[in-house]
Parts: sequence; structure tokens; C-alpha cells
Amino acid sequence: MIIFGHDSFREHDTGPHHPERPARLEAVARAIGHRPEPRRDAPDATDEQLARVHDESYIARLFASIPANGRAALDADTIVSPMSAKAARAAAGAAVAAVEAVLGGEADTAFCAVRPPGHHAEPDRAMGFCLFNNAAVGALHALDAHGLTRVAIVDFDVHHGNGTQATAYREPRLFYASSHEWPLYPGTGAPSETGIDGNVVNVPLRAGTQGPAFRAAYESTVIPALDAFRPELVILSAGFDAHRRDPLANLMLDDEDFFWVTRAMRDVAKRHAQGRVVSMLEGGYDLEGLEGGVAAHLDALS
Repeated sequence: MIIFGHDSFREHDTGPHHPERPARLEAVARAIGHRPEPRRDAPDATDEQLARVHDESYIARLFASIPANGRAALDADTIVSPMSAKAARAAAGAAVAAVEAVLGGEADTAFCAVRPPGHHAEPDRAMGFCLFNNAAVGALHALDAHGLTRVAIVDFDVHHGNGTQATAYREPRLFYASSHEWPLYPGTGAPSETGIDGNVVNVPLRAGTQGPAFRAAYESTVIPALDAFRPELVILSAGFDAHRRDPLANLMLDDEDFFWVTRAMRDVAKRHAQGRVVSMLEGGYDLEGLEGGVAAHLDALS
């Protein structure tokens, strides 16, 4: 496993009371601790890499919205500050670099400790704390730059990844599966949303869902769909806000569930993708829950 990060991720300033705050990366750093895996700085994603997912007009509009000082609100939830442009480029660049490392045979797995997160970012707008869709940028890089024909993104964040689903709706080489609390922000992710010829699988979970039901949903729905798709690379949108401690949602998962789902996705990758897994940090807003969930996730990835 290779771990990607960058100092700019801590300098993306969302304000003193925002749940998606720099302290999240301090919790992730504690989870990483003294692990022996190599660490690398994330490079900047290029405009070409971003434009595989995002409209060029949106990319230009986003960068133009970054304030020279202070903070600016793109919507009620999504805040930017002077270092946000650098952090957003590096977060998407981490996905590209991780794909390069895994497909190049340097490691079977990679974890990208990034912020801002990405799965709510749509092709033409930022939302839900997200500026660029990091996982989708990595997936389309694998498809277009490396010639892969089937890449899967599996999203276990408690919120549905509407932005990733929007990308899958126009890219049949991409498979997207999401487990998420329902009903909950952003309101998408019904089972009837199936993409292009079934390349989207949504698994809504009721508030209060615990580990056994979560695992059963993967075993009955997500894993069979992945086996049918036969991905050549698995990318995880690794959100830890389904943890029972998280303040923004009401699922009741614990560290062992995050270990289980990560190991299950590694097993899928071993069957179809030469074991290749890239993980992108998404949500997780209780710092203790985030630290424990990431530690379990890394244990399973390594």
C-alpha cells in the first residue's frame, strides 16, 4: 500500500464550525500513525485530467470563485478559501497518482487521505463540501490514459454520491455502487436509478441499520453485481460517516464493519482486478469514529 497526502489539504479553510474541517486529517494522521507503508505527496491534477469528468466552463468558474483572502460560499454547505484551489487540484491529483502507482505495479493498493472530498461534485457544479469528483477523475484516468475497459467505484459513505452517479450515467465503462442512508442528503440514490444498462447499483439503508444488515446488503446486491461487471480496477469512495458516532447521519456501523467491507472489496479485486484497489477518503465527521474507521480500513487494505 502507498499512502498519498499533501499539506494543502489542511489549509483548505471551511470555517470554525464547519463539519468538514482540517481536524479531520489530524484524526486520519493518528490512524496512519507509524504504519510502515510509504507516503507520497499528491501532485496537482491537470486541466485535462479534470475535464474528463467536469465541464471546462465549471473548472474555470470554480477557480474564479476562490477568494484572495477570507472565505466564500459556493452554496450553503460548500466553502472555499485561498488554498482551496491547490487542495482541490491535489485531491484529484492524488487519485490520478494512486491509479498510476497501482496500475504500474508499485503496490496493490493505495489510500488517499484527501480533502476536500469529492463524491457530491457533479460535472457542472460543486456541492456537499466537494469541489472536484476525485474518485471519478481517477477512474476516467484509468479508462482513458491506461486503456482499461471496466472500472468500478464502490461508495460506502453514508450519503449517496450523486456526482459520481452523474458521471456513470454518461460513461458505460464505469460501474458505480453506493450504500447510503435513505432518506438523507442529497436525496438521490433510489434503487430505480440504474444508469446505462445497469452500471449503477444503489442500496438505500434505513436509519438505524446495523452491521449485519449492511453486510447482507453487500453480499446479496453489491458483490454479485461487481462479479458480473468484472472490474479491472476497484476504486473506493471511503466515507466513515456511517459510523454509529457520526453526527450527520444515523447508520450504526462500527470499525469492524469498515474492515469487513474493505476486505470484501479487496476480495472482489483479487478475483477480477489483479488485487488493485485505490481508496479515496470521503466523509466522516466524528473524529474518534473517523480515526477508528480509517485504522480498520487501512488494516484491511494492507
